[in-house]
Amino acid sequence: MHVFVTGGTGLIGSAVVAELLAAGHTVLALARSESSAAALQAAGAQPHPGSMSDLDALRSGAAAADGVINLAFDHETPTPEQWLASVAQENAAQLAIGEVLVGSDRPFVTVSGTPWIPGRASLETDPLPLDGLVGGRARTVGAVLALADRGVRSVAVRMPRTVHNRGEGGFAGLLTGIARTTGVSGYPGDGTQRWPAVHALDAAVLFRLALEQAPAGTAWHAVDDEGDAVRDIAEVIGRRLGLPVQSVPDETFGPLGEVFALDQPASSAYTRETLGWTPTHPGLLSDLENLQP
Repeated sequence: MHVFVTGGTGLIGSAVVAELLAAGHTVLALARSESSAAALQAAGAQPHPGSMSDLDALRSGAAAADGVINLAFDHETPTPEQWLASVAQENAAQLAIGEVLVGSDRPFVTVSGTPWIPGRASLETDPLPLDGLVGGRARTVGAVLALADRGVRSVAVRMPRTVHNRGEGGFAGLLTGIARTTGVSGYPGDGTQRWPAVHALDAAVLFRLALEQAPAGTAWHAVDDEGDAVRDIAEVIGRRLGLPVQSVPDETFGPLGEVFALDQPASSAYTRETLGWTPTHPGLLSDLENLQP
């Protein structure tokens, strides 16, 4: 399969590109800079010049492919206004891609986060929250999945709070960055809230399986660790960086402070059983041992 990938040089995207190529697929990947294009070429992918705001480039990339995996999103959003602008850009980009695929039965794999359900681990059948900062992204995912009624094999892979590789990435990576800046390995509240996690290399396998196998209109959970207590995460970070570990105010974590404070475990039992996905790489707490002081 010739696959158009956006976000192909990020933590998840680079793993997905490598996984697709290793499985015998070819990859056309969006490249917004010369350095991105060089990295993609070095990985064995064909660069496709453009950005998430260049809808013509997105349309031409989708038109040239047998399937699409969309991973690009601007996470460098320190204010709620910038976050909402990134959500709007993502929405326009995915709808542009989707329109190209209408009536083709080609796969379109998008990405979202796992939802949080009070009192239990969330399931693949649970709806995404439509309010708050994450609500806009959930509505975009819903619009992509609705393309199943228009002849697109649209699929959503829901990612946990932390996608990691060698201790870097996701919410745990944000905790590490804040710890390095403030001199304290902090956690919100009492730290008993749980965050799910997955290694980027395991997540990449699920994206490939979803592309190859998943029925139209379905959602899947890329979850290995169902829920690590945030205090346990902070304690490993603190020990590796030689910093004190303590509870800090939610506002320490900026616009995502409210989300950080939630207990949000997630299950992937249905995903594993149905798609045959079996994570094999280290869990989050083990992987965080790779952090360097």
